[in-house]
Amino acid sequence: MAPTVAVLATLDTKGVESAYVKERIEALGGEALLIDMGLVGEPGTPADISREELIAAGGSSLEALLKKPDRQEAAPVLIAGATAVLQGLLAEGRVDAVLGFGGTQGSSNCSAVMQALPYGFPKLLLSTMASGDTSSFVGIKDITMMFSVSDILGLNPLARTILANAAACAWGMAQAGIPLERAEDGRPVIAMTNLGVLTDGTMHALERFERAGYEVIVFHAVGSGGLAMEQLMKDGHVQAVFDYGLGEIADEVHGGLRAANPERLTVAGKLGLPQVIVPGGTEHIGLFTEPNVVPERFKDRLHTFHNPIIFAPRLNAEEMRLVAASICERLQHTRGDAVMYLPLRSTSRYGAEDGPLRDPESDAAFYAALKEGLPDSVEVVEVDADAEDPAFVDQAVDRLLAML
Repeated sequence: MAPTVAVLATLDTKGVESAYVKERIEALGGEALLIDMGLVGEPGTPADISREELIAAGGSSLEALLKKPDRQEAAPVLIAGATAVLQGLLAEGRVDAVLGFGGTQGSSNCSAVMQALPYGFPKLLLSTMASGDTSSFVGIKDITMMFSVSDILGLNPLARTILANAAACAWGMAQAGIPLERAEDGRPVIAMTNLGVLTDGTMHALERFERAGYEVIVFHAVGSGGLAMEQLMKDGHVQAVFDYGLGEIADEVHGGLRAANPERLTVAGKLGLPQVIVPGGTEHIGLFTEPNVVPERFKDRLHTFHNPIIFAPRLNAEEMRLVAASICERLQHTRGDAVMYLPLRSTSRYGAEDGPLRDPESDAAFYAALKEGLPDSVEVVEVDADAEDPAFVDQAVDRLLAML
């Protein structure tokens, strides 16, 4: 059976473009399913799934929405309808990829639908908004964004080329056929967080886990990474956790760029997944700044630059206590096997003996607050080592392996 690409578009404003995309997908040997997310005008090309069907699936009717057409009121209905329709098609095995395109409104609506679809299902968004901050469109899902260069209005030499490339990209992804699933032996999948200041330790842990026969998914703990990891736990794709980098908590408490959200560090405990936790990278926060310019309020602080535009100031003892309090609060409802490993010499290479952010007194205040505030359900193990020391990593890895 030929792979099928669902095409999300407002056929009242992008009918010609949608018809061209369908033509290109079919010319490549695939099938295209046009899903109409339009509202006011008449469709410029026939839909395979009409706006009436879509709106009904979203809990309303075209007649009701047209009484007083309003984008703000219509958008949630269209998004809900497209999400329900696509999830149904996916459950029936009738669709292999989704391609959406549009400007600000179209991109927002299409991306909201894509964010509700499972990891691994191919998602491509051709957008006028793809050159810039795309975080609100991508969220924590595997959405591929492609810049349309020009507005998506009419066919011309540039538009035909870009639309054809987008069609070919979606069709190609639809043929991949690699589902998101565990290895055939059914062993647990381990999720692990990492930061650039912990990479040596992460690579050592990864080697150890793989040598023991486990597959590991490593997440860059910069906000989106930690949240994606926890979403995969909820989806059932992760069965154990090596939470090695908690810089996201420090940044959320003190306004850094790696902040996640209040749910971070709560999911594994609530699900009862075995977890080993290391407060890696918590001794500093990350801030965007002008290249190599130290913000005035941090002039008298220990600091370093992670790169020319990411400034990393050291947190003092009181600030570290606040980070500890947040960690302890998030772990209060932990059930199942959970162990906090404390590397007493440093929480990352920045805080190690020769590191630019060395501050043993602040570290000691942090550890004391953790030991005082952690719930009884979280065991604490202190190790006289740096966070990246192989001996420290080995102890933490061995403990998680024993849990498994």
